[in-house]
Amino acid sequence: MSKSAKPGTEAAAASTSNFIRSHIEADLAAGKYAGRGWGGRPGDAGSHAAAPADPARIRTRFPPEPNGYLHLGHAKSICLNFGLAQHYGGACHLRFDDTNPEKEEQEYVDAIRDAVHWLGFDWGPHGYFASDYFDFMYEAAEYLIGSGHAYVDEQSAEDMRRNRGTLTEPGRPGPWRERPAAESLARFREMRAGKHPDGAMVLRAKIDMASPNINLRDPVIYRIRKATHHRTGDAWCIYPLYTYAHPIEDALERITHSICTLEFEDQRPFYDWLLGKLADGGLLARPLPQQIEFARLNLTYVVLSKRKLIQLVAERHVDGWDDPRMPTLAGARRRGYTPEGFRRFAERIGVSKADSWIDYSVLEDCMREHLNESAERRIAVLDPLKLVIDNYPEGKQEDCYAPNHPQKPELGRRAVPLTRELWIEREDFSENPPKGYFRLFPGNSVRLRYGYVVKCTGCDKDAQGNVTAVHCEYLPDTKSGTPGAESVKVKGNIHWLSAREAAEAEVRLYDRLFRTPHPGAGDRDFLLDLNPDSRKTVAARVESGLRSAAPGSCFQFERHGYFVADLADFRADAPVFNRAVTLRDSWGK
Repeated sequence: MSKSAKPGTEAAAASTSNFIRSHIEADLAAGKYAGRGWGGRPGDAGSHAAAPADPARIRTRFPPEPNGYLHLGHAKSICLNFGLAQHYGGACHLRFDDTNPEKEEQEYVDAIRDAVHWLGFDWGPHGYFASDYFDFMYEAAEYLIGSGHAYVDEQSAEDMRRNRGTLTEPGRPGPWRERPAAESLARFREMRAGKHPDGAMVLRAKIDMASPNINLRDPVIYRIRKATHHRTGDAWCIYPLYTYAHPIEDALERITHSICTLEFEDQRPFYDWLLGKLADGGLLARPLPQQIEFARLNLTYVVLSKRKLIQLVAERHVDGWDDPRMPTLAGARRRGYTPEGFRRFAERIGVSKADSWIDYSVLEDCMREHLNESAERRIAVLDPLKLVIDNYPEGKQEDCYAPNHPQKPELGRRAVPLTRELWIEREDFSENPPKGYFRLFPGNSVRLRYGYVVKCTGCDKDAQGNVTAVHCEYLPDTKSGTPGAESVKVKGNIHWLSAREAAEAEVRLYDRLFRTPHPGAGDRDFLLDLNPDSRKTVAARVESGLRSAAPGSCFQFERHGYFVADLADFRADAPVFNRAVTLRDSWGK
């Protein structure tokens, strides 16, 4: 199922025991879904049941609505659903619940597919849309009307809301609840034919207006929407509600375990009621899918509300859905986060039935751990200051050698050219150093990492007193890797790049988009919690070989953190790198 994941590793969120696995294993032990032919319509496995009758023991599904880009919370659900199917040798479907034509676009469909593939999962032949089943859903609705389980209601939205009751008071039957089935059927067909305007009437399930579960008080299952659908065009002017469509989709696709987040727990009785009525009428076969709820991802320092994410994009607080500060998978990918890091994160936080908050640093730690293992090392100077080695011959150049990965000698070494003039970090020189400062200051010696020991002799300043260049002399017998390298002991070690050979690069230092753990807590406007320092751009110097980096490739810039060649803006003649995560957690302080 996964392109790169293996059961028993961080790749499969199902690899550790949890209540969902226990539930599945009990079903498997009981033989609940053994063999072929379960699910779908009796005697009609091909026309309405999208999933072929293969012997997959379990089926899960990931059912996004194509009305936005996937966010970090979806990563948990993707890893869970695909990971469970992979672990038990089953199948996981990717299904787009496209029942709201006014908010759905093909752009979102493409972005969702791309994100799931990027995370390392593949749905194979099991890619579906709710709109694939619109004909059957309509047929099922007519059956519910004819069997006395649904009716067309012409109350205004306000009257329906008022008659629905409250959490402490039962609802009241509306004036159309007992209308004859034939009359409701005629009205429903008029709705289908476009004879009534939006909002004029709805189709409601007929269950129990006095139920303590407000979701069973005759929920709406169809409404009029004269809007063009991104797949079906203008073929329909009525659309099913998600709560009606979703269980039918699960049943037709022969899903065994429909894994939802906790907000759908109160909807489970309707899920079971609907499928039971359709099975009783012979439209579906048993065993039916079962819904299981788990706690969604609550992550500090981000907002995962689709409405708020759309607002951030629409009001240009960020530069689009894939802005590296956005808590979307597209943004995370551009930021330099990795699929392996997400899969590790999903396993680490586990699956729970109780809501809890996960600190953002846990996600960063997972990314940091994977990048530390996988990212090759490179040198970058983010705040360049010129260092002149006065006793090094002008025009001379020699190679120093740096490992591509200190824990992976098989990746070899690369040459870093040394010349008379170098770039160093501005913070690596101080005229008046504080106590414990072991880098360059007049009279002090440090090692140029992978190169020679140098002794600082002074600096140049401009008219305003700003340091423009630092001067030093090198000790010729102290080059790293030679017999004399340890002849002079120094406490400081600084990185550097040849001023002549280094490439100029734009480096974007990204931080958290929000400065508080719970943006918009209470009634506060979440936009007031935006972090004004969430992005800082610097003109840096990097190793010349990074000009040929592939967009999306990750590196550790020594001392600075983990960086990625920007997917959108990187060019060989104008390299752009984004910081994914620092070397250590800076927020924990």
